[in-house]
Amino acid sequence: MITESLLALLLYAVRDPDTQQVVLGTVRFDGACFLGDVDFCGAHFKGEASFEQATFLGTARFVATTFAEDARFERTLFRGAQFREAAFDSNAWFGQAHFADDVRFDRVRFSGHARFGLAAFSGNVAFDGAHFLGSVGLQGAHVRGCAWFDGATFECASRLGPLVCEEAVDLSRVIFTAPVVIEAAAMRIWCTQTEWAAKATLRLRYATVDLTDAVLSHPFSIIAQTGPFTDRTGTERTQEALEEGVLAGGDARVRVASLGGVDTAHVVLHNVDLTRCLLSGAVHLDQLRLEGGYLLADPPAGVRRHGLLPVRWTKRRTLAEEQHWRAAQGQGAWMAAPTGVKVVEPTELASVYRQLRKSFEDGKNEPDAADFYYGEMEMRRHDRTRPRAERTLLSLYWALSGYGMRASRALGWLLGAMAATALVMMLWGMPKVVAKSESTGRMTGQSISMTSGTTDPIDPNGPFGRRINSQRFERSLRVVINSVVFRASSQDLTTAGTYVEMLSRLVEPALLALAVLAVRGRVKR
Repeated sequence: MITESLLALLLYAVRDPDTQQVVLGTVRFDGACFLGDVDFCGAHFKGEASFEQATFLGTARFVATTFAEDARFERTLFRGAQFREAAFDSNAWFGQAHFADDVRFDRVRFSGHARFGLAAFSGNVAFDGAHFLGSVGLQGAHVRGCAWFDGATFECASRLGPLVCEEAVDLSRVIFTAPVVIEAAAMRIWCTQTEWAAKATLRLRYATVDLTDAVLSHPFSIIAQTGPFTDRTGTERTQEALEEGVLAGGDARVRVASLGGVDTAHVVLHNVDLTRCLLSGAVHLDQLRLEGGYLLADPPAGVRRHGLLPVRWTKRRTLAEEQHWRAAQGQGAWMAAPTGVKVVEPTELASVYRQLRKSFEDGKNEPDAADFYYGEMEMRRHDRTRPRAERTLLSLYWALSGYGMRASRALGWLLGAMAATALVMMLWGMPKVVAKSESTGRMTGQSISMTSGTTDPIDPNGPFGRRINSQRFERSLRVVINSVVFRASSQDLTTAGTYVEMLSRLVEPALLALAVLAVRGRVKR
């Protein structure tokens, strides 16, 4: 065991008299036990520094320390550790190290490989402003707190993880200059203002991802990992599932919180939850690709009261911003905007829906594009900056057929119109008696002149109950059915019946066409 006083004596004995910097050659403290705080701040290790399987019962301070050769801390136990502004000019080995408290690697320069495979962090770990020039190994690392990489730079990291972080991974303002695959199970992942200068793939579990103002200039994908990550460190534990701590048993879905300010031209989201995702402010949404079982928010289920009238919202995919706007309008059961989130108006929302619709249409996914078309039309209908006549026309279009997207609504109106037409025909359209053909003639000398015609229709009279019977219903039904298919009936009608038939031949085929259009929109390839 090495005491604090003995270590201090050793350090001061090798201090450079000119620079006052502690200069050490190759040192080995393998298996050593440091009973108190250890201070290597500002020291310069010219040779290899090995602390394998050492134990630091106090705080180990390596602030501004320089390691010219390999620094080995494998299977080392730290009670507390500070590596701020340290410089690892060669490789840094922290495999299977255990940090019992918070540890900080702020503004550290890793010139070689940085290996943290199977490392265990009982608190938080911070790499804020760190510079990774070589590869980074975090395979199997487990962080019980947060992992901060705010402002870090990764020059050639090809893979980060798989790692488990029971709270948050902060990648805000991080710069990735090379292609990278990030595998992580975490509650939250912040990627605000993160710069991805090459292709990137995020394979995640449990995480809520915030990509606000991220810079994406190459293909970028977020994929929900279906099962636990496996350990691929090459040890005996290879292919074993990583322990997920408090995350295990929870909802492993991946959620995207925001794409605001992101150029989504290269973004692919696979099996992600977008029910609370903010899309307003994103660029090139018409090129965003949503694949797999993506989720969007649904309208409130069941019959709800809207003013004095009961309403039932049609099931469809909606954006979080529409949910926020409707909740702000006092429409109950819609998802309210979180504190600090601005409610987006229909003018902007219509554009967002339009771009998403185009994305699906360009991908030949017409059925799923229908919901975004419906949302676009809804926002146009509620946009008070548009002319009143246009909004009235859209309201009529919505009421008749749900913007050509709701076949049941159009068919309901069609059946109602047919029933109304049949009733009007029985009451006023069918003549009192069936018209008969009559022929009259006159014989003059050896010539005969004949005149034929039909009797004029006689308007029905008498009580309405007597006008409704099976014979008149059958005749009215033939008139209605012929009207739906643009055919003139062979029935003689009263003047009122003639005008009703003309109107029905205009309205009812249009309702039938809207129903067919809605069905076609759902089954079109």
